[in-house]
Amino acid sequence: MMTSVMSLHNIDVSEFLSVLDTCEGNVYLVTHEGDKINLRSKLSQLLGLTQLIKGGKITEAFILCDSPADESKLFRLNMFGDAEHTA
Repeated sequence: MMTSVMSLHNIDVSEFLSVLDTCEGNVYLVTHEGDKINLRSKLSQLLGLTQLIKGGKITEAFILCDSPADESKLFRLNMFGDAEHTA
């Protein structure tokens, strides 16, 4: 079961890819055109992210996660720029 849609803004691409490597479930990039790309594959990461990168940062993307723990990691990265940040 997938969790809610999360919007990412101005994410550091290198850090985002590092966090994706630690995710246990599927993480999907959803485009404005309705495409849904599974980011577990390195090839899919390359294809999906190259369309969204401007100036080394992801300008805007929507993410769906199978795992609430993965969603939490990506939420912390999105909010604090650090996937390990604790409140």
